[in-house]
Amino acid sequence: MPDHATSTNPAVQHQLDRLWALSPGADILGLERITALLARLGNPQDRLPPVFHVAGTNGKGSTCAFLRAAIEAAGYTAHVYTSPHLVRFNERIRIAGTLIDDDALAALLDEVLNVADGIGASFFEVTTAVAFLAFSRTHADACIIEVGLGGRLDATNVIARPAVTGIAQLGIDHQSFLGDTLLQIAGEKAGIAKPGVPLVTMDYPKALRDRIAEIAAAAGAPVLARGTAWHSDSARTTMRYSDPGFTIATNRPRLVGTHQSRNLALAIAMLRHQGVLNIPEAALRAAADWAHWPARMQRLGNGPLTARLPEGSEVWLDGAHNPAAAKPLAKALRRIARGRPVTLITGMLANKDAPGVLRELSPQLTHVIAVPVPGHAHHTPEKLAEIAASLGPTASTADSFNAAIDLLDDSPRLVLIAGTLYLAGEVLAANDEQPT
Repeated sequence: MPDHATSTNPAVQHQLDRLWALSPGADILGLERITALLARLGNPQDRLPPVFHVAGTNGKGSTCAFLRAAIEAAGYTAHVYTSPHLVRFNERIRIAGTLIDDDALAALLDEVLNVADGIGASFFEVTTAVAFLAFSRTHADACIIEVGLGGRLDATNVIARPAVTGIAQLGIDHQSFLGDTLLQIAGEKAGIAKPGVPLVTMDYPKALRDRIAEIAAAAGAPVLARGTAWHSDSARTTMRYSDPGFTIATNRPRLVGTHQSRNLALAIAMLRHQGVLNIPEAALRAAADWAHWPARMQRLGNGPLTARLPEGSEVWLDGAHNPAAAKPLAKALRRIARGRPVTLITGMLANKDAPGVLRELSPQLTHVIAVPVPGHAHHTPEKLAEIAASLGPTASTADSFNAAIDLLDDSPRLVLIAGTLYLAGEVLAANDEQPT
């Protein structure tokens, strides 16, 4: 899907306008364009701090957040590259702990776009080049890079020798790019494997494990999988991680949901199986308490949007947009709701499995209000409402999430807004909760 980034800063917006004129405006996979673009910039990807490279269908952003929290708790600095942004384009690029400022972003976009003619680079490829250029010019002790789409042909996969690579949860998504089966998707994700670099993974069904092992073996990368090389389990208030000769117990993560304990464990496993940074146990424990990742089962605070609801209401926000992400969301919702009625306000992109997502969530829902996703090809609200009603909850439509809020009655309630990170970004902006 094309990205629709805008900025309130005129200099940044001018460069984004240039980018739109240059870019095909759609996701295109392959390393040829990013390689050519980076070569014109002096190959900044070869001058990065030690790289922690994270792929996965769901959970890779949260894993990056845990990595950053642990690394910073140990007294180090880290660059971070993630996508998409929620409110501001700047969220994608964090330089030594701080989001890139508008002046630096505008200058870097200008520098990259000035050498991009004739390459046909995509929006994400230009953004990746900007990030790598920024990271190569500022000292940091580590560089945390989230794969954008897939792995093997993703623009971030030009780093020759990261410190460690990791794969989070696998699920069906982006089938037009990665294949229609989990086996194909697993193979694409495993494409981030590099010679001699540990590839740390979750535990998957045997067929997926075998496929990942095959790709890793061809690349010469050792695989360190949950359930064999390392283990983790969760209790009501704690998470326990172990590998040979080492065990640690942390608090359950501040990030909501049992799946976040597994993401924390993956981050700890990656830190345990790299050899460039010394991360003490105290820093690993701190990651559970410090990590924050917006729009991942986030309870909204006091703001203009939540003020419109009756006292005693709760508004939760999540970007779940595929069934694999909706399943743990439903589990977390069941615990949070404690039997209270739940209203879902949802919009979903046209290429997402709306029936699959709503099927996972519907047992926890009382009512669904379907809305459009402005600026993007999306399932019509009428279609989403029809699907939801067929699964049990009552359903209606609204022209926007703001209009959906106005449809709610005066009784205290639990509201979940979910279905796409694009909608999540609008909600955060409306409640004055801009990610920092």
